[in-house]
Amino acid sequence: VQLVESGGGLVQPGGSLRLSCVASGFTFSSYFMSWYRQAPGKERELVASITSGGSTTNYADSVKGRFTISRDNARDTVYLQMSSLKPEDTAVYFCTVKLRLNRYWGQGTQVTVSS
Repeated sequence: VQLVESGGGLVQPGGSLRLSCVASGFTFSSYFMSWYRQAPGKERELVASITSGGSTTNYADSVKGRFTISRDNARDTVYLQMSSLKPEDTAVYFCTVKLRLNRYWGQGTQVTVSS
């Protein structure tokens, strides 16, 4: 199983970024996918999740209305569109999948929101 995130970077408050996570090593279209983030000195937290077919999504209260999770099962890719970014969104963002008893993580992509 491999998860490779990309798309992070430095952005000003109010700006936007789109994160991507390309998956391999499992049948991507069959699994629930999630994005988590971890800020310095804080625990990793769930940001958003999406069902295997993409019909249902869930968001942390802190990002509702600003972030959108989506997926392209033909490309084995899950996305996180982030808008109206705030300094408190600064963190390393990870995509993750749980296969049977094991949870797999990507290496993460850094998002820094600062002027």
